[in-house]
Amino acid sequence: MATNETRVDGHGSLVTRVARIAAWLAGIALVLFVLDLLGVPVADWIRQLFKEIRAVPIQAIVGGVVLDTLQTGFAAITWLTILRAAFPDTEVPFRPVLASYAAGVALNGFLPANIGSLVMMLMFVTLIAGATFAAIFSGFVVQKIPFTVLSVAVYVYLFATVPGSLSLELGFVSEHPALTAVLALGAVVLLALIGRFFWHRAAKLRGELKTGGAILGQPRRFAIGVALPAVASFTARLGIVAVFLAAFSIPVSFHTVVAVSGANSISSSLSFTPGGVGVTQALNVVVLEGLTSTANATAYSVAQQLIVSAWDVLLAIVLVAWVFGWSGGRALVKQSYAAAEDKERELKEQRAARSAARGRRRRIKP
Repeated sequence: MATNETRVDGHGSLVTRVARIAAWLAGIALVLFVLDLLGVPVADWIRQLFKEIRAVPIQAIVGGVVLDTLQTGFAAITWLTILRAAFPDTEVPFRPVLASYAAGVALNGFLPANIGSLVMMLMFVTLIAGATFAAIFSGFVVQKIPFTVLSVAVYVYLFATVPGSLSLELGFVSEHPALTAVLALGAVVLLALIGRFFWHRAAKLRGELKTGGAILGQPRRFAIGVALPAVASFTARLGIVAVFLAAFSIPVSFHTVVAVSGANSISSSLSFTPGGVGVTQALNVVVLEGLTSTANATAYSVAQQLIVSAWDVLLAIVLVAWVFGWSGGRALVKQSYAAAEDKERELKEQRAARSAARGRRRRIKP
């Protein structure tokens, strides 16, 4: 598979691969040590992590990380299906897709604004010959379809069954329903106008977007290769919640598992704090009110978030080192992260320019 600057390392003995992973882990340990000496509270975070690990039964930790790995693996399968449909003339192996997706998940665990997803998409652009950001982004939208349907169902259940959840997480919505409806309608109209503009004036971009969404033209393949793995991934996510709830002696039922999962999803999606820290704990306390104490609900939430996030990082490190090697993986992630920051700034500037243009048009209207 062709790449721009980094090639997939598909060769090398088992001993070589294990040595690369060990070298990467040793390098990370050294970086963490230096950060601690410079005053960055990495050691405090690690101590808190091990404190939470000691408070959770070992079988719950094992069950949680196994389910988290399955969640990541099934989601990566959805991406594999989409990318193979988009680029049928290019060989797209599973391991690079899995490693790239795992890296994005790990970065989203502690970086705000889901920049990890941008890093993942730019890794795909680098790894797949002929791929463009527009094509990969359209694949990203397609990949989100089944997850969005499942998440919306969970959100509706959460808001309908847990008093106060909507006002806590979406206070503006609950306090201004009429204005929210108008804004939502305006957003739909704006998206329609933007879509019409691109449809008539950007034939090349339209072709790239069509490439990324090619799987939609194959309904059976979409159902088997995208929808079913998405359901499996979502089910694994629910399983993680059930395992950690049981570890803290919180009643495990359809209601608690679905409601807590919805709260966690909303917090990570709408919060601009890294990983939704703080917001997740507050919403979990609301959801679990009456089922356990505030202190136990908070302890559960913190433990699950820390342990799962730590495993996501470890899994990404091992997979990236295993698939791309020490130097190749480091270069690929570093290059993609820098490009993601540039892309994020570019998107913000484009939004600001469109807002300024609309403002100028309004001012010159008679």
